[in-house]
Amino acid sequence: MKKLKFILSGGGTGGHIYPAVAIANELKSRFPNAEFLFVGAQDKMEMQKVPQSGYKIEGLWIAGLQRKLTLQNAMFPFKLLDSLWKSRKILKKFKPDVVIGTGGFASGPLLQMANSLQIPTVIQEQNSFPGITNKLLSKKANKICVAYENLEQFFPKEKMILTGNPVRQDLIDIESKKAEAIHYFNLDATKKTLLVLGGSLGARRVNQLIEKELGKFESLEVQVIWQCGKLYFEDYKKYHSGDVQVLAFIDRMDLVYAAADIVISRAGASSVSELCIVGKPVLFIPSPNVAEDHQTKNAQSIVDKKGAMMIKESELDSEFSLVFEALLKDIGKQELLSKNIKQLALPNATKEIVDEIEKLIE
Repeated sequence: MKKLKFILSGGGTGGHIYPAVAIANELKSRFPNAEFLFVGAQDKMEMQKVPQSGYKIEGLWIAGLQRKLTLQNAMFPFKLLDSLWKSRKILKKFKPDVVIGTGGFASGPLLQMANSLQIPTVIQEQNSFPGITNKLLSKKANKICVAYENLEQFFPKEKMILTGNPVRQDLIDIESKKAEAIHYFNLDATKKTLLVLGGSLGARRVNQLIEKELGKFESLEVQVIWQCGKLYFEDYKKYHSGDVQVLAFIDRMDLVYAAADIVISRAGASSVSELCIVGKPVLFIPSPNVAEDHQTKNAQSIVDKKGAMMIKESELDSEFSLVFEALLKDIGKQELLSKNIKQLALPNATKEIVDEIEKLIE
């Protein structure tokens, strides 16, 4: 059998990078002698994260359109042309069997060029409301792996496969890790634990809220694991104490989820997929600063199925305290949210996506 070659593209945020790496790892386990190349945006985090995962990456000179008139927008046509030209060069030289895009700026020009060169392409759409890039690419893509139902208005129905989003496999059975988690984070087993997740870079508004509520958590005897993000760690590390652990990022996500009784989280697609598998009561605070308000729509799709609660940023000051305290005291509600969110989990996503890629090779 000839040596297979795959190009993967996705980046800008961990939510696009992690699925691409998970898909590559699964492909590698099935085709150990295959060759891999990642393509990212020159100055984005994938340029560090992908090599750390053991894969080669090439960068394109590309960035997204800003919503207002800026110099960056004036440069966009030049960056796009440059990226299309470089994508063509990469594809001609590497000669991939399949090109896989998981979203982010760089995947646009790369998959566009792959389509025009008749190379099979697969899109993995993480959100419940697709971005412009994937909507445009879907017309020519061979397969579109989605994480949510009812996306017919955006994508051709016959190309869509409901797979879910790739998640860390160590999250599948966290129930058995509770004791280890309490020991690892040095927690008090008699107190409730609140986990706060603001995403890899952090979330300013969520951090401001937690800072304001620390006294309230103390009076409710709640211990807090607060992942404030690397951008904000210097501002908030002063609050690190016995019952409040302030962390820039968390290495052992499996253990932190195992330790948590309630989770406050942003609603990026990867986080939502992980939280469905983990099955803890969740209070989503979606970021309003993302394209097409993805996060609110992701959270809403879970709330509609009674699997989580949501508070918009604009309502935090008036609502958070009451909603959180009510949830903390209502064990029945916590159990119901856990049960419902777990039913939305799609734990075999990575394998199913790679099954679809494999069909294209045959």
